[in-house]
Amino acid sequence: MPRLKSHTRKPAPVRGYSAPALEKGMDIIELLADAESGLSVSEIAERLNRRMSELFRIIIVMERRGWLQKEDGTSRYSVAYHVLRLAFRSTPAQTLTSAATPVMQELSTAINQSCHLTVSSGTQGLVIARQENQKRHANLSVRLGAVIELATSCSGHVLLAYLAPEERARMMRALPRPRGLSQTTLAANLDKVAKRGFELHPSPITAGVTDISYPIRGFDGRVVAALTVPYLHVLDGSLPTTVDQTRRQLEKAAAQISQSLGWKRPST
Repeated sequence: MPRLKSHTRKPAPVRGYSAPALEKGMDIIELLADAESGLSVSEIAERLNRRMSELFRIIIVMERRGWLQKEDGTSRYSVAYHVLRLAFRSTPAQTLTSAATPVMQELSTAINQSCHLTVSSGTQGLVIARQENQKRHANLSVRLGAVIELATSCSGHVLLAYLAPEERARMMRALPRPRGLSQTTLAANLDKVAKRGFELHPSPITAGVTDISYPIRGFDGRVVAALTVPYLHVLDGSLPTTVDQTRRQLEKAAAQISQSLGWKRPST
């Protein structure tokens, strides 16, 4: 079973109004977002340092409304995809995924690899769309809704590299970073990404994979997402494109999605 992250509730700011039940519901959503295998009601109560009687009715209502789902047989709760659908409807993510989906399908078919689309969410990245390779039995794909570390991931480097200097500096101060990765080293890496226009490096978590990522721009030119291919190397020579050929295909796909969002390539 995966090790669950500890969850410490931040004290709510002092305000003139309070909604205790709503705040408990938010605490539950935030806790379960980090629990890959879900949690039982008693585990939720223990981690939030609350009585089960305080949370039971709230959890039942959240399940009935589709915010939580319960695993049959174990009674463990997890966050339902209904939350993601609501987020898509209330943010630019729906327009972004609508523009990206057909292009991602064409790209995946052409390179015989999977690809995914990542946006910034606070100090982390969030996968909002993915396209799996349909031709090969061996497939490497990232889970929809997966959280990605910005400081170490290919997608994260692209999302950070194009921020305004003040915003990038603020983000880098707030980002969780692995031991040994200094702000100076990370800043130098991001400068390289911004200069060459993409990121490409061996996967930090999976052997035999080269991650490649390009920025997606909105109509105002700002980077709104990163389109990434985790290029899975094979030994039988069956892949239709090399890493560099895949990179060029990815560059075209990212430009196509950006243009459909209203971005115009600067004239040279």
